[in-house]
Amino acid sequence: MSWRDVKPIDCDVHVVVPHTGVLLPYLDDYWRDYVTVRGVRNLDMTSYPPTAPLTSRPDWRPETGHAGTDLALLRRHVFDELGAQIAICNVIWGAQALHHHHLAAALCRAVNSWLAAEWLDQEPRLRASIVVPWQNAAHAVEEIERCAADKRFVQVLLLAMADQPLGREHYWPIYEAAVRHGLPVAIHAGSAYRHAPTSLGWPSTLLEDYVGQASAFQNQLMSLICEGALAKFPNLKVVLVESGVTWLPAFMWRANKIWRAMRMETPWVDRPPAAILRDQVRLTLQPFDAPPDAALVEQVIEQIDSDRTILFATDYPHWQFDEDEVIPPGLSADLARRVLVDNALGTYPRLESLS
Repeated sequence: MSWRDVKPIDCDVHVVVPHTGVLLPYLDDYWRDYVTVRGVRNLDMTSYPPTAPLTSRPDWRPETGHAGTDLALLRRHVFDELGAQIAICNVIWGAQALHHHHLAAALCRAVNSWLAAEWLDQEPRLRASIVVPWQNAAHAVEEIERCAADKRFVQVLLLAMADQPLGREHYWPIYEAAVRHGLPVAIHAGSAYRHAPTSLGWPSTLLEDYVGQASAFQNQLMSLICEGALAKFPNLKVVLVESGVTWLPAFMWRANKIWRAMRMETPWVDRPPAAILRDQVRLTLQPFDAPPDAALVEQVIEQIDSDRTILFATDYPHWQFDEDEVIPPGLSADLARRVLVDNALGTYPRLESLS
């Protein structure tokens, strides 16, 4: 089976806000004047330089401007060349890092409105995540309610490094609204820059920051389990985006072992954490941090013990993607089909019309 015959669903494509000026038509008069007078020109949260290799695959980089800002290029690369039938847009932008939560709410509204008008309206094969001002849960719920009427928005977008662990009750209204509208919650690699990206403090290099993101995802999973968020919302699906994959088996084993020893602390966790993760947590394929050895890849998949967990993603236009090898070796034809298409259909109810 060739993946090109399957026409995959790409669960992580990046659309970039080139500058705040593109959002001005989508702000009301007060906030338009505010960002203009204050000179808020850009809130790009990309932690590596725009011309760094990680930012874009060389053949996906535009002649001018930032990668991820050109719809024609996205259409050519993702749909024409890679053959995706649907792609989910994730916008990582600084509105989610602002301390001014009213401004954050206004900018998130503008980003979502801009995304709908300038991207979704222009390309019917695109879907999108709702960017929410998670700094204030009430504002976040308001934005979910506003965007949920547009069925092209298929999930809610959070970042891996927040003000506080994502299992805390502060965030529960967001999860309640997401479940009510049939929306998974995506946790994407990235930070609100409230804390150092490692438990030891601030690192010196991007390499340390990027590799350390995996531990942030692990911490968030334990928070969602131990604080009772996943038990409170058993129908909630959580999608880890750009988390890596191969750390998961060891994490599941350790979580199960310590839970058995200390389960009196969390009586609401009534089954092993690994079982909860298999039911409610999904991970995108890129970056798939494993050796190019089919036997080892097969072992990792067996250790995860679920054929529903992994979702196909390219991380376009970033260069976590291994050229045109869109799926790792070692997957059976049936599992490859699930990764490329079926798992996304099972995770995102709003994509059911594709099946």
